[in-house]
Amino acid sequence: MALPPSVFIPVAQQIKKNVYTNKGFNRLIVEKPFGKDSHSSKVLLNALGSCFKEEEIYRIDHYLGKEMVKNIMSLRFANIFLGAIWNREYIENVQITFKEPFGTEGRGGYFDEFGIIRDVMQNHLLQILSLVAMESPASLDAEDIRSAKVSVLKCIAPITKDNILVGQYVKSADGSKPGYLDDDTVPQGSNTPTYAVASMFVDNKRWKGVPFILKCGKALNEQKAEIRIQFRDVKDCIFPNHSRNELVIRVQPNESVYMKIMNKKPGLSMDTVISELDLSYRRRFSDMKIPEAYESLILDGLQGDHSNFVRDDELDEAWRIFTPILHQLEREQVQPLKYVYGSRGPEEATHFIESRGFERDRQEYIWTEDSHASPKL
Repeated sequence: MALPPSVFIPVAQQIKKNVYTNKGFNRLIVEKPFGKDSHSSKVLLNALGSCFKEEEIYRIDHYLGKEMVKNIMSLRFANIFLGAIWNREYIENVQITFKEPFGTEGRGGYFDEFGIIRDVMQNHLLQILSLVAMESPASLDAEDIRSAKVSVLKCIAPITKDNILVGQYVKSADGSKPGYLDDDTVPQGSNTPTYAVASMFVDNKRWKGVPFILKCGKALNEQKAEIRIQFRDVKDCIFPNHSRNELVIRVQPNESVYMKIMNKKPGLSMDTVISELDLSYRRRFSDMKIPEAYESLILDGLQGDHSNFVRDDELDEAWRIFTPILHQLEREQVQPLKYVYGSRGPEEATHFIESRGFERDRQEYIWTEDSHASPKL
């Protein structure tokens, strides 16, 4: 059901009435949005639950079908050197980023009803957070995995106004790209955010005190979705100007995993330079096809595998975290900060992120797919 939410319930009722079978199996795949807040989500859950059993419902979040998101569990639980440092003793902060280089492009009427928080942060980014932060599930069984994710979400308090910043794009610097409010399908004077950055904490033994920073936006400077885990400073480091180690999981485009490390600069000195341990999928797995997220998830649905679908209690917890701040932003008609189409987002976002413990490199460093090339000495 990739349909407007307004027809989810009548369509589900008619499917149950006309094609439901008692002789085989029934599987209903439902595309987001799963409501707009806790109340509407519960209405939808109850309506679908009156027609289908929970084990027959597959709530699809296509980010759970992306190769690098599915790889998070393998990286964490099959590599002892990563598992050993995956905690608050070694990790300073975690950033999960989603950026799009285009605006609503005539879809503003649909987007304005939901906004960037409901469209991306409450589902895609929170799903990734739960995989990054969860404890090792008892097994690879779907219910064990989903229960581990729910346990993490229960440790996160609802977001407050002090821990979120929202923005809305205006036209590009050269005037070639329109601002959000210039879209004829967007209601005049809309305060709907097209950008948001929020910080939250997982209040348990592993993560207590570590900020998780979720950042997403439209009409930004590039297309990118990634997880950036920044480690703590080396205590009493003997090398000046060292930068923090980071593990970066690039979800899209150009799937990759790389670890930013400090390395001796080739030559006669003992100067250090930022380099990387780099696994780029297009190079390492050049002979293999990575399936599209929907391909992977629809196959899971056909095979009856719930591992990468959203369970009802998981959805409840996600809305518990976001509903209060969504209502507050709308009730108080909070004005989003303006940012230029094609920029990195609101200027205030940089201070927001740095105030949560993120530190930019002390040396210039840009990762590219060609960064593995031999240096010119």
